[in-house]
Amino acid sequence: MTTISSTKEAFAAAKTRMEKAVDDFRKELASVRTGRANAAILDHVRVDYHGTPMPVNQLGNVTVPDAGMLMITPWDPSAVPLIDKAIRASDLGLNPATDGKVVRIPIPSPTEERRKELVKLIHKALENHRTAVRSIRRDIKEAIDKLEKDKKISQDEQKRALEELEKVSHAETKKIEELSASKEKEVMEIK
Repeated sequence: MTTISSTKEAFAAAKTRMEKAVDDFRKELASVRTGRANAAILDHVRVDYHGTPMPVNQLGNVTVPDAGMLMITPWDPSAVPLIDKAIRASDLGLNPATDGKVVRIPIPSPTEERRKELVKLIHKALENHRTAVRSIRRDIKEAIDKLEKDKKISQDEQKRALEELEKVSHAETKKIEELSASKEKEVMEIK
């Protein structure tokens, strides 16, 4: 970690790092498959295109024509069978259909058992990101304590800084928990 020379720098570092953790959690949630079509679920699928693994969205347009369907229109029609194969090989449990020009992917509603598995995945990701925020808080707290120990700030300033750090970390943790609750509700919703 870079050296922090003031409480202002400490807060800037804490806020930046915690917001990055929240953003990372948001991206991770986007890739969790619900019964609703979402192009982000294909983010982790790699297509072996001319010997190079490429993300699906770099091989064509990924669109959502309706809530239960994804459609991929490749720029190179010869990529259609490769995209189909990569999606079938992924752990998403999707069954694409092709017509030679486009790949249509119906998004089935997950079973009750699958929904519970998805909620467990969400909870695991939630705990990992809560831990990340706590770790950032600990790092910044150590930096603030070091500033006080080195007599760069007073004890009163240290106390105020630690209280402010606590408020920031609670706010970021609350954001993560709200995102998780929203996604969990979306997953458990039966369409």
